Amino acid sequence: MTVLTQLAERLQQGDAMGVAELTRAAITEGLEPKVILDSGLIAGMNVVGARFKSHEIYLPDVLLAAKAMYAGMDLLKPLMIRDGIPSRGRVVMGTVQGDMHDIGKNLVSIMLRGAGFEVVDLGKDVPPERFIQAAVESNAGVIGLSALLTTTMPSMRRVVELTRERQLQGKIRVIVGGAPLSREYAQDIGADAYCFDGTSAVDCVKSIFGVS
Repeated sequence: MTVLTQLAERLQQGDAMGVAELTRAAITEGLEPKVILDSGLIAGMNVVGARFKSHEIYLPDVLLAAKAMYAGMDLLKPLMIRDGIPSRGRVVMGTVQGDMHDIGKNLVSIMLRGAGFEVVDLGKDVPPERFIQAAVESNAGVIGLSALLTTTMPSMRRVVELTRERQLQGKIRVIVGGAPLSREYAQDIGADAYCFDGTSAVDCVKSIFGVS
Protein backbone atom coordinates (compact mmCIF):
# COMPACT_ATOMS: atom_id res chain seq x y z
CA MET A 1 0.00 0.00 0.00
CA THR A 2 1.49 3.32 -1.05
CA VAL A 3 1.73 6.31 1.23
CA LEU A 4 -0.89 8.11 -0.88
CA THR A 5 -3.34 5.21 -0.58
CA GLN A 6 -2.80 5.16 3.18
CA LEU A 7 -3.25 8.93 3.28
CA ALA A 8 -6.59 8.73 1.47
CA GLU A 9 -7.79 5.96 3.78
CA ARG A 10 -6.80 7.78 6.98
CA LEU A 11 -8.61 10.86 5.73
CA GLN A 12 -11.76 8.83 5.13
CA GLN A 13 -11.48 7.61 8.72
CA GLY A 14 -11.23 11.18 9.99
CA ASP A 15 -7.80 10.53 11.48
CA ALA A 16 -6.25 14.02 11.54
CA MET A 17 -3.03 12.92 13.26
CA GLY A 18 -2.59 10.05 10.82
CA VAL A 19 -3.18 12.34 7.85
CA ALA A 20 -0.59 14.80 9.13
CA GLU A 21 1.97 12.02 9.66
CA LEU A 22 1.41 10.53 6.22
CA THR A 23 1.49 13.94 4.55
CA ARG A 24 4.90 14.55 6.16
CA ALA A 25 6.02 11.10 5.02
CA ALA A 26 4.93 11.82 1.45
CA ILE A 27 6.79 15.14 1.50
CA THR A 28 9.89 13.40 2.86
CA GLU A 29 9.67 10.83 0.06
CA GLY A 30 9.96 13.73 -2.38
CA LEU A 31 6.45 13.52 -3.82
CA GLU A 32 5.25 16.74 -5.41
CA PRO A 33 2.74 18.72 -3.32
CA LYS A 34 0.16 18.63 -6.13
CA VAL A 35 0.44 14.83 -6.34
CA ILE A 36 -0.05 14.52 -2.58
CA LEU A 37 -3.05 16.82 -2.79
CA ASP A 38 -4.72 15.19 -5.80
CA SER A 39 -3.91 11.52 -5.19
CA GLY A 40 -4.03 11.58 -1.41
CA LEU A 41 -6.20 14.27 0.16
CA ILE A 42 -8.65 15.01 -2.65
CA ALA A 43 -8.90 11.31 -3.54
CA GLY A 44 -9.92 10.60 0.05
CA MET A 45 -12.45 13.44 0.16
CA ASN A 46 -13.96 12.29 -3.15
CA VAL A 47 -14.80 8.97 -1.50
CA VAL A 48 -16.20 10.78 1.53
CA GLY A 49 -18.41 12.91 -0.73
CA ALA A 50 -19.68 9.88 -2.64
CA ARG A 51 -20.45 7.98 0.56
CA PHE A 52 -22.24 10.99 2.01
CA LYS A 53 -24.31 11.34 -1.15
CA SER A 54 -25.38 7.68 -0.92
CA HIS A 55 -26.17 8.05 2.82
CA GLU A 56 -23.49 5.57 3.89
CA ILE A 57 -22.04 8.22 6.21
CA TYR A 58 -23.44 11.35 7.83
CA LEU A 59 -22.55 14.96 8.59
CA PRO A 60 -20.34 14.22 11.66
CA ASP A 61 -18.26 11.85 9.51
CA VAL A 62 -17.83 14.53 6.84
CA LEU A 63 -16.75 17.06 9.46
CA LEU A 64 -14.13 14.66 10.85
CA ALA A 65 -12.81 13.98 7.35
CA ALA A 66 -12.65 17.72 6.68
CA LYS A 67 -10.67 18.28 9.87
CA ALA A 68 -8.24 15.60 8.73
CA MET A 69 -8.05 17.22 5.29
CA TYR A 70 -7.08 20.54 6.84
CA ALA A 71 -4.33 18.83 8.84
CA GLY A 72 -2.73 17.76 5.57
CA MET A 73 -3.44 21.03 3.78
CA ASP A 74 -1.72 23.02 6.52
CA LEU A 75 1.50 21.19 5.63
CA LEU A 76 1.04 21.37 1.87
CA LYS A 77 -0.10 24.97 1.49
CA PRO A 78 3.34 26.59 2.11
CA LEU A 79 4.91 24.21 -0.41
CA MET A 80 2.23 24.90 -3.00
CA ILE A 81 2.70 28.65 -2.59
CA ARG A 82 6.46 28.19 -2.89
CA ASP A 83 6.06 26.19 -6.10
CA GLY A 84 3.42 28.55 -7.51
CA ILE A 85 0.80 25.81 -7.79
CA PRO A 86 -2.60 27.38 -8.50
CA SER A 87 -5.76 26.27 -6.73
CA ARG A 88 -8.51 24.58 -8.69
CA GLY A 89 -10.55 27.78 -8.42
CA ARG A 90 -11.91 30.28 -5.94
CA VAL A 91 -15.50 30.41 -4.66
CA VAL A 92 -17.22 33.09 -2.54
CA MET A 93 -19.81 31.53 -0.23
CA GLY A 94 -22.40 33.04 2.08
CA THR A 95 -25.94 32.94 3.44
CA VAL A 96 -27.98 35.80 1.97
CA GLN A 97 -29.07 38.96 3.76
CA GLY A 98 -31.69 38.46 6.46
CA ASP A 99 -30.96 34.76 6.86
CA MET A 100 -29.01 33.52 9.88
CA HIS A 101 -28.93 29.83 8.94
CA ASP A 102 -25.51 28.56 7.94
CA ILE A 103 -25.29 24.79 8.50
CA GLY A 104 -25.89 23.98 4.83
CA LYS A 105 -23.56 26.72 3.66
CA ASN A 106 -20.84 25.51 6.03
CA LEU A 107 -21.16 21.95 4.75
CA VAL A 108 -20.85 23.08 1.12
CA SER A 109 -17.79 25.17 2.03
CA ILE A 110 -16.18 22.16 3.71
CA MET A 111 -16.84 19.92 0.72
CA LEU A 112 -15.54 22.50 -1.74
CA ARG A 113 -12.32 22.88 0.24
CA GLY A 114 -12.07 19.11 0.36
CA ALA A 115 -12.29 19.05 -3.43
CA GLY A 116 -9.33 21.43 -3.66
CA PHE A 117 -11.08 24.77 -4.14
CA GLU A 118 -10.33 27.97 -2.25
CA VAL A 119 -13.39 29.25 -0.40
CA VAL A 120 -13.97 32.82 0.75
CA ASP A 121 -16.66 32.30 3.39
CA LEU A 122 -18.55 35.53 4.11
CA GLY A 123 -20.72 33.95 6.81
CA LYS A 124 -24.43 34.70 7.16
CA ASP A 125 -26.74 37.70 6.65
CA VAL A 126 -24.58 38.90 3.74
CA PRO A 127 -25.82 41.88 1.66
CA PRO A 128 -25.89 41.42 -2.14
CA GLU A 129 -23.25 44.11 -2.69
CA ARG A 130 -20.83 42.31 -0.37
CA PHE A 131 -20.94 39.14 -2.48
CA ILE A 132 -19.99 41.09 -5.59
CA GLN A 133 -17.28 43.05 -3.80
CA ALA A 134 -15.71 39.92 -2.35
CA ALA A 135 -15.79 38.07 -5.68
CA VAL A 136 -14.11 40.94 -7.51
CA GLU A 137 -11.50 41.52 -4.79
CA SER A 138 -10.59 37.84 -4.53
CA ASN A 139 -10.83 37.16 -8.27
CA ALA A 140 -13.37 34.40 -7.63
CA GLY A 141 -15.07 32.64 -10.51
CA VAL A 142 -18.13 31.52 -8.57
CA ILE A 143 -20.49 33.02 -5.98
CA GLY A 144 -22.45 30.48 -3.93
CA LEU A 145 -25.67 31.73 -2.29
CA SER A 146 -27.53 29.89 0.46
CA ALA A 147 -30.98 30.56 1.95
CA LEU A 148 -33.30 28.65 4.26
CA LEU A 149 -36.09 31.23 4.52
CA THR A 150 -38.41 31.99 1.62
CA THR A 151 -38.47 35.64 2.75
CA THR A 152 -34.73 35.98 2.06
CA MET A 153 -34.71 34.35 -1.38
CA PRO A 154 -35.27 37.65 -3.26
CA SER A 155 -31.79 38.71 -2.13
CA MET A 156 -30.44 36.04 -4.49
CA ARG A 157 -32.12 37.73 -7.43
CA ARG A 158 -30.42 40.99 -6.49
CA VAL A 159 -26.97 39.35 -6.54
CA VAL A 160 -27.65 38.05 -10.05
CA GLU A 161 -28.88 41.49 -11.11
CA LEU A 162 -25.68 43.07 -9.78
CA THR A 163 -23.53 40.74 -11.90
CA ARG A 164 -25.43 42.02 -14.93
CA GLU A 165 -25.22 45.66 -13.90
CA ARG A 166 -21.47 45.35 -13.34
CA GLN A 167 -21.04 43.38 -16.59
CA LEU A 168 -19.69 40.39 -14.69
CA GLN A 169 -21.95 37.73 -16.19
CA GLY A 170 -19.84 34.96 -17.66
CA LYS A 171 -16.86 36.05 -15.58
CA ILE A 172 -18.51 35.27 -12.25
CA ARG A 173 -21.07 32.46 -12.09
CA VAL A 174 -23.80 32.47 -9.44
CA ILE A 175 -24.99 29.17 -7.96
CA VAL A 176 -27.80 28.88 -5.42
CA GLY A 177 -29.02 26.34 -2.90
CA GLY A 178 -31.15 25.84 0.19
CA ALA A 179 -34.22 23.95 1.37
CA PRO A 180 -36.93 26.24 -0.11
CA LEU A 181 -35.25 26.60 -3.50
CA SER A 182 -35.87 24.75 -6.74
CA ARG A 183 -34.29 24.49 -10.16
CA GLU A 184 -37.20 26.51 -11.54
CA TYR A 185 -36.57 29.35 -9.09
CA ALA A 186 -32.87 29.40 -9.97
CA GLN A 187 -33.76 29.67 -13.65
CA ASP A 188 -36.34 32.39 -12.93
CA ILE A 189 -33.81 34.67 -11.20
CA GLY A 190 -31.13 33.98 -13.80
CA ALA A 191 -28.73 32.01 -11.58
CA ASP A 192 -26.21 29.84 -13.40
CA ALA A 193 -27.06 26.70 -11.45
CA TYR A 194 -29.18 25.20 -8.66
CA CYS A 195 -27.41 22.84 -6.25
CA PHE A 196 -29.64 20.67 -4.09
CA ASP A 197 -26.88 19.42 -1.75
CA GLY A 198 -23.16 19.64 -1.03
CA THR A 199 -22.16 16.95 -3.49
CA SER A 200 -24.09 18.53 -6.35
CA ALA A 201 -22.49 21.89 -5.47
CA VAL A 202 -19.02 20.37 -5.76
CA ASP A 203 -19.91 18.72 -9.09
CA CYS A 204 -21.31 22.02 -10.35
CA VAL A 205 -18.23 24.02 -9.36
CA LYS A 206 -15.95 21.38 -10.92
CA SER A 207 -17.90 21.73 -14.15
CA ILE A 208 -17.66 25.53 -14.09
CA PHE A 209 -13.89 25.46 -13.58
CA GLY A 210 -13.43 22.54 -15.99
CA VAL A 211 -11.75 20.18 -13.52
CA SER A 212 -12.46 16.56 -12.74
